[in-house]
Amino acid sequence: MKKIASLILLIAAFVASPVAAQEFSGLDKSPADIATYPSSYKIADKKVKVVYSRPQLKGRSMSELAPVGTVWRTGANESAEITFYQDTQVGGESVKAGTYSLFTIPGEKEWTVILNKNLNQWGAYSYDEAGDVARLKAGVSEGSESLEAFSIAFKEVDNGAHMVMGWGKTRVAVPMSF
Repeated sequence: MKKIASLILLIAAFVASPVAAQEFSGLDKSPADIATYPSSYKIADKKVKVVYSRPQLKGRSMSELAPVGTVWRTGANESAEITFYQDTQVGGESVKAGTYSLFTIPGEKEWTVILNKNLNQWGAYSYDEAGDVARLKAGVSEGSESLEAFSIAFKEVDNGAHMVMGWGKTRVAVPMSF
C-alpha cells in the first residue's frame, strides 16, 4: 500500500510541475469590460450586453486612436460585440435578437454606429460592409469631465435606454427601445 501511495505522490508531482511552471501574461493595457442593461447585477433578465476593451488616452488625442471618418473597432483589441436578448429598436432601426460586432465611424458632430454580423474580428482590419445589419447616426455631445479610458454605460430613459459611449469629453448616446 505504501508503494502505491508513493507512486501516486510521485506521479502527482510530475503532473503538477508543468502547471506550476506555466507563465501568465501581465495585465492587458486595454482591459476588457462588459456593460449591460439593466445594469444592476440583481436583475438577471438583461436586454443588451456589450463586451469591449477600454483603451486609454495616456496623453494622446482621441483622434489619434479613433480617427474621424474611419471605421473604428469601438474600443481596443478585438472589435466590440453587442448582444441583444430580444428584438430591439436601435436608433430607429429594427435589430433582431443576436450578437453583432459593434463598429463606429467617429465624426465631429455625429458618429455612425454599425452593427455587423461578422463576429470574432481583431480590430477593424477585416471589417466588411457587406456584413452590416444596421447603420445609424448618433449625435456627439460634450461631457463635463474627461474620461481617460474609453467607456460604455447604459442610461435608462422613457421607453428604453441610451447606450452612452464616452472618451475624453466626447459623449455619444445611442437610443434603444425594447
